[in-house]
Amino acid sequence: PNSNPVSENPNLPVSWSKTENVEWVTDVPGVGWSSPVVWGNRVFVTAATSDKPMKPPSQGVDFSNEYLAELRKQGLTAAEANKKLYERDREMPDEIVIGLTLFCYDLETGKKLWEREMYKGRPAGGRHSKNSFASETPTTDGERVYVYLTDYGLFAYDFEGKQTWTTPLKSHATTRDWGTGASAALHKDRLFVLNDNEEQSFVAAFDTRTGKEIWRTPRTVQPARKTGWSTPFVWENRARTELVTLGPGVAISYGLDGAELWRMNRMGGYAIQSPFAWNDFLFVTSGAGGEDNRPIVAIRAGGAGDITPPAAETSNDHVMWYDRAAGGTYLPTPVIYKDALYVLNDKGIFSRRNPETGERIYQSRVAPGAAAFTASPWAYNGHVFVMSEEGDTFVIDAGPENKEYRLVRTNSLDDFSMATPAIVGDRLLIRTQHHLYSIRNRK
Repeated sequence: PNSNPVSENPNLPVSWSKTENVEWVTDVPGVGWSSPVVWGNRVFVTAATSDKPMKPPSQGVDFSNEYLAELRKQGLTAAEANKKLYERDREMPDEIVIGLTLFCYDLETGKKLWEREMYKGRPAGGRHSKNSFASETPTTDGERVYVYLTDYGLFAYDFEGKQTWTTPLKSHATTRDWGTGASAALHKDRLFVLNDNEEQSFVAAFDTRTGKEIWRTPRTVQPARKTGWSTPFVWENRARTELVTLGPGVAISYGLDGAELWRMNRMGGYAIQSPFAWNDFLFVTSGAGGEDNRPIVAIRAGGAGDITPPAAETSNDHVMWYDRAAGGTYLPTPVIYKDALYVLNDKGIFSRRNPETGERIYQSRVAPGAAAFTASPWAYNGHVFVMSEEGDTFVIDAGPENKEYRLVRTNSLDDFSMATPAIVGDRLLIRTQHHLYSIRNRK
């Protein structure tokens, strides 16, 4: 409920490989960076299949700048170099036919129980090669599983695979045709979606029983780039329950009726991470490589209006602390575990902070050569786990007395990985480019 993936289950595995502590592994057809979602003995994931091989995923975040620099050295103009970059890094609707599919697997065995194709045809928009056409993670209330495909609509299925309703939604242009990625948030009988795009951004609520739209609130953000990929967060705090959203340059909170409650400016220009909560405080981070504004902010419950501290200040009645140069993440969402804030950036820089003050306790590179991270960290059994795009999970000592970084071990699955794993009882479900693993201590 706090969007903070931690567990106190003592039986969760700390070590694994392609053969060690693998309860089962199954192939997942197609490509998708959505995370697995579990209820009871059902595991749900989405993927995009295609009529021909898709462009391979890009690794890391510096590949575009390096490629552009090489093209300019070859004598190409900026326009010519950008054209070649777009041809390499984007997959456009006229290049491919896709099928967007929801898969259901048995948690105990990994056996595929059913699959349902939600869309077949040319994609509504392009995608960056680091993105996928199936990056939105499903959600479930135990009765139905819900899939928000930003460019196509909302889809609801019961646990036997019967479609109970679908609500078509209009597609909108994204910056540079980079595609979509924000998942729906579920609270009681409402589904909330955030769609920050280049045409008309909005946040909306839908009835989980019928798919009917309940309300829609237009959003206005200031940066030239209006697209975002952040999943909204339902924050249940001592003052109220609210819907927190992160957009380019700004975090905005809404009441469950769609009315704006507060906004926090001075955020980074890229909105991909999700807000999360701890001890009735809200944490938001944003930013990207090359930006000097990569903030982390801790917010108190009960804010109203513009809660942004003035430019020369870092706190006020509603903001516990704000650090513009904190090295806020671009892709992974931080995690708080045992009263410590752990921040992993996309280039493999890992830091521990005091969540009440923002004070940095230590900062270190995760490991030599480990420089590409998209999945968010998770924690249990005295460790924080961070998984690189190469499929290596680095196990970090999270003892409360630690003032220095200490790497305990590295677990490798040797497969490209961008999806954040799911903690399910004493199992860890890891989705790689080609497989879905159930990692469990083998007794």
